[in-house]
Amino acid sequence: MALTACNGDAEQDRAAPSANPSAPGTDKGSDRPSTAGPGDGGSASGGSSDSGGSTPPSSQPGSDDGQDGGVGMCETTDLGYNVTVASKPVNHALLTATNKGSDPCLLPANELVITIPGLDGAAEHVGPDGKDWILKAGESAYAGIMFSRADTAGGKSANKVEVALTPSETPTTVPINDGPVTVNDGQVTSFFSTAEDALTY
Repeated sequence: MALTACNGDAEQDRAAPSANPSAPGTDKGSDRPSTAGPGDGGSASGGSSDSGGSTPPSSQPGSDDGQDGGVGMCETTDLGYNVTVASKPVNHALLTATNKGSDPCLLPANELVITIPGLDGAAEHVGPDGKDWILKAGESAYAGIMFSRADTAGGKSANKVEVALTPSETPTTVPINDGPVTVNDGQVTSFFSTAEDALTY
């Protein structure tokens, strides 16, 4: 009986160490996630980037299309024009361009081409760039035109200008109200929403 008990104790003693190694094994297993933590974090960030990638960035063309609502570009023939000599500043005139159609159109603010008879080439642009905007039916945009420099003597007489919204379009001829004017130079601003801004430069 005593031998049987000793043998039994011995077997229990041998079984006990086998349980202890399993604990370190478990610890090692728990160490693995901590060792792989940066990798897991990378995959987690990758997952978040994938979910972020599913949403189109705001800079994509689709967003820009939403801003103008699919409105077409204004063409030279879509607008009516009026050029009137300004009292101030001297040697300037105000160009008023009005959407004469029934639909809005997107006005190209910085491509305006003004040709003054008697001068070679188109008037150069002066002042800051404007921003393209939707010109509603009946709404107007304004640009300033300078015909001559105060420090330049002489010049030719002109009573009309040619206007095109972009260089690729055929210009339309517009008479100068309160003309003729003396021309020895030519400058034009971008389109602005007010006459005051257009005549500032």
